Amino acid sequence: MTTELTYLALTLILALVQVFLPAGARTAEFGSKWNAGPRDETPAAKKPLTGRLERAQANLYETLPLFIGAVLIAHVIEASSALTVWGSALYFWARVVYVPLYALGIPYIRSLVWLVSLAGLVMVLTSLFL
Repeated sequence: MTTELTYLALTLILALVQVFLPAGARTAEFGSKWNAGPRDETPAAKKPLTGRLERAQANLYETLPLFIGAVLIAHVIEASSALTVWGSALYFWARVVYVPLYALGIPYIRSLVWLVSLAGLVMVLTSLFL
């Protein structure tokens, strides 16, 4: 497996982890009875952590399809290069760092880390045209 596909697989694992983080926070906040029930109505989160984890998850899901597509296209057209390897690494590690920064409510640095992940995505996309 190429380095880029490894980072893609790790990013998918991160996405799965980010499914469970807000789910666990919601269960801790609303109780297991709510979690086991039909959840016809989800009450608004009162604890900041729950909302932050939900927003961090949504943020990942905004760029994840683009990252998946870019890495897979690069693989298919055999565009692997330092640009794709570094871009994939930047995207993944920035997304890993982003989660606790968002959960802790740290501004500015969180936005800078998001920009690093975006730069990684742009690097992979750029490699498709070189």
